[in-house]
Amino acid sequence: MRVRDRTWVEVDLGAVRANVRLLRERVAPAAVMAVVKADAYGHGAVRVARAALAGGATWLGVALVTEGIRLRRAGIGASILVLSPVPPEEMAAAVRWDLAVTVASPEMARALGRAARGRRMRAHLKVDTGMGRVGVRGPREALELARTLASLPGGALEGVFTHLATADSDPAFAAEQLRRFGEVLQALEGAGLRPPLIHAANSAAAWALPAARLDLVRTGIAIYGLAPAGIGARPPGLVPALSWKARVSFVKRVPPGTPISYGATWRSPREAVIATLPLGYADGYPRQLSNRGQVLLGGRRAPVAGLVCMDQYMVWAPEDAAVGQEAVLIGRQGDQELSAEEVAAAAGTINYEITTRIGARVPRLYRK
Repeated sequence: MRVRDRTWVEVDLGAVRANVRLLRERVAPAAVMAVVKADAYGHGAVRVARAALAGGATWLGVALVTEGIRLRRAGIGASILVLSPVPPEEMAAAVRWDLAVTVASPEMARALGRAARGRRMRAHLKVDTGMGRVGVRGPREALELARTLASLPGGALEGVFTHLATADSDPAFAAEQLRRFGEVLQALEGAGLRPPLIHAANSAAAWALPAARLDLVRTGIAIYGLAPAGIGARPPGLVPALSWKARVSFVKRVPPGTPISYGATWRSPREAVIATLPLGYADGYPRQLSNRGQVLLGGRRAPVAGLVCMDQYMVWAPEDAAVGQEAVLIGRQGDQELSAEEVAAAAGTINYEITTRIGARVPRLYRK
C-alpha cells in the first residue's frame, strides 16, 4: 500500500521556517526557542526542529529527556531545554546528552549535582508566579534554590523562567505574574545570582505582550502557524504548516431513512451518497466530531454522518464522490479551508489537542 492510499499528514517545512522568521522579527532582540515537545505538536520533531533552527531559532524546548535525546541522536546540536521536571534517575542522561533541565526544588538541584559529578550543569530555575504547576513560589525560595545550585560543583545557573497562565485570555493577570517574576529577578540580582537567560513568554505573550519577551521567548503553537488558545483568530502572517488528508475507500447511494454507523444516530433525510473514509479515532480523529464534523470533498463541505469508528467513518458526500478521491480533514481544497481551530471548536477542544493526537500510524510527508 502506498502512503497516500489511506490517510496522511503533509507538513510544510517552509511554513515553519517562515513563521519562525516572522516571530524573530516581532520579538527582537529576544531570541526564539522553538518548542517541539510531543513530536512537535504532531508535526514531527526532528524535521520541524531543523526547519525552526534554519528559520533563526536558537533554542529548542522539549517536555521529556527522551525527546531531547532523540534530537541529539538526529545530529541536532542546538541548546535544548527540558521544560518538565526531570526524574532523578534521568538526570545523568540529561547531563550526558547536554540537555538543560528545569530545576524547581533543592532536591532537584542536588539530584542534578549528583548526576553531573562535577561536570557542567545546565539548570534553568523555574518560578511559579501563578500557573500553579511547577516552580518555587517567591524571592525567598528562589534565592535558596539559586544558592543551592551555586554551591554544587559545575552548578552555574544558566536561566530563570516562569510560565504565563493567561497571556491569551487575561492580560491583567499576565501583568501581575510578570510583576511577581520581577521581584524574584531583583532578589537574584541583589545576591549576584541573576543568570544570563531570563524568559517568560509563550506564543501568545511573544506576539502580544512586549514586556514578557525579555531574553528569550518560548514559541510552540505559533511556529506551526496556529492560533494560541483563547486568541481566536490566527495572528496575521502566520501560515499553518499541517494538512491532514485521506482517500475515500467506499461509496454507496442509500435511500431515505438509512441508518449510518453504530447506534444509528444518523439517518439519511433523503436519498444520499455516503462516502467512507479509512481512518478513525485510533488515528486521532476525534470521536467528538460524530454527527458534527466536516471534511472537504471535491472542494465542498461534507458533514460527518454517524459515529466516528475506530478505523473508519462516514460522510454525507457530494453526488460525484468516488473511491480514491482525496478528502481534506485539515487544510485547504479549492477555495475552502478547514482550519485546525475550526475542527477543534467542533470537537469542543483546542487546536493543540487536534494536532498532537494525530496518531503514529498516520505517516507524515514533508514539503520544503
